[in-house]
Amino acid sequence: MARPPFCVLTIAGSDSGAGAGIQADARTVQALGGYAVAAITAVTAQDTKGIHGWDAVRPGLVGAQIAAVMADFPVGAAKTGLLPGPAAVRAVAAQLGRKPGLPLVVDPVLGSTSGTPFLSASGLRALRRELLPLATVVTPNWPEAGALAGKGIRSHAGAEDAARRLSAEFGCAVLVKGGHATGDSCRDCLATPDGRVDWFSSARVRTRNTHGTGCVLSAAIAAGLARGFRLADAVEQARDFLRRALVAGRGVVWGGGAGPAFPG
Repeated sequence: MARPPFCVLTIAGSDSGAGAGIQADARTVQALGGYAVAAITAVTAQDTKGIHGWDAVRPGLVGAQIAAVMADFPVGAAKTGLLPGPAAVRAVAAQLGRKPGLPLVVDPVLGSTSGTPFLSASGLRALRRELLPLATVVTPNWPEAGALAGKGIRSHAGAEDAARRLSAEFGCAVLVKGGHATGDSCRDCLATPDGRVDWFSSARVRTRNTHGTGCVLSAAIAAGLARGFRLADAVEQARDFLRRALVAGRGVVWGGGAGPAFPG
């Protein structure tokens, strides 16, 4: 019998426009040769212009989804995205805590780019207390890293400082993404618990189709870890995949707002 492809569990919200969340994660994993299983944490009504409404999935059902697929599929890595509140965070952490050693990518989605908040202050505390200690790598952008570190980030030096401090605090790697910086290059900082810091840099892709970039990147990192890549190599291949996706899709017009980062 043939072996199945590598398998990644994505724990995130559903995007009706399919640019981010579960849909973007699954599309990314599939494009990289894997198979995505899912636990849906929220259902959103959104398009390229923003989120028009959303509802959280009951935390018990989120946990049940994770338990079901983890018991029956050869999950090689997991990633989290939108977690709508402290109860959801605890439900996810309780299930993932039963799989010590499973590579886990935490994309700390605090809110949408268009301004819809998802994770409250109590949810952020639960994320720090319950989930980040289980992570292999956390992938915040500048605002998210600032919220986690308790100090705003306004420079690459500040990004490195936050990455170092968060990595030391939680005992995991931290990739602070530099998309919020200005300039012609995009620089991401990876800090690991052993004190190592690596910078990844590439030319910035000028495109309006940027919806879901964080989801695509974190899903691609999870795919690399599921394939057995070292973390730095998983980050490198994920950044390359995202850049190629942005380049491939920059001439496409999707709706009236920010189109999806097209992974293809």
